[in-house]
Amino acid sequence: MTRDEIYDHLAQVYLGKKNKIEQEQQEQDRKEHFHAWLVINVVITVIIFASSFYGLTAFLAQRGDTLQNRIIYSLNKGPIRVKYNVAYPYPPVETFSLTVPQVDAEKYKNLHFSIRGTEEGTPGIMRVELKNRRNEVSSVFIEDVRLDWKSVDVPLEEFQQISDWTNIETVSFILESWNAEKKKGIVLIDDVCFSS
Repeated sequence: MTRDEIYDHLAQVYLGKKNKIEQEQQEQDRKEHFHAWLVINVVITVIIFASSFYGLTAFLAQRGDTLQNRIIYSLNKGPIRVKYNVAYPYPPVETFSLTVPQVDAEKYKNLHFSIRGTEEGTPGIMRVELKNRRNEVSSVFIEDVRLDWKSVDVPLEEFQQISDWTNIETVSFILESWNAEKKKGIVLIDDVCFSS
């Protein structure tokens, strides 16, 4: 072997080792880069999944609260038309009653209904009365019953003479000649329900 051949051989060995070391270094860099990329993707995926899960559970919890707050026990379907005449010689009190099926009204907060008079006559003031199977009776006055629909929410606590809410028997709408502005007319009542 000549000197040039020896130098060429040493150069190839040296350069080969150098190329091999550079290749190993590049491979190591690629692996580290891949691991860093994998870790970042896993972290992003976990964050997205956690926020989606939290958002969904918060939505369902809020929706549950909303539904819970709107529990309604309806007592009628469609408007009820009550024709009244409390002028002399007719009886001075006109009563319309809805029978309440067996319901535990303790879990509700309000008696809700919509009411309005018609062109034939508006009473102005009506009395709403609740009665339970123990014959406990309590009533409240509803004022300003006119031609426009009026949505009324009466807190059940205003019916103070009722002590047992587990067996409400009737909801009555009462017109009295001494309270009525118009002694004869028609009242429409709708959406009668217990609500919370």
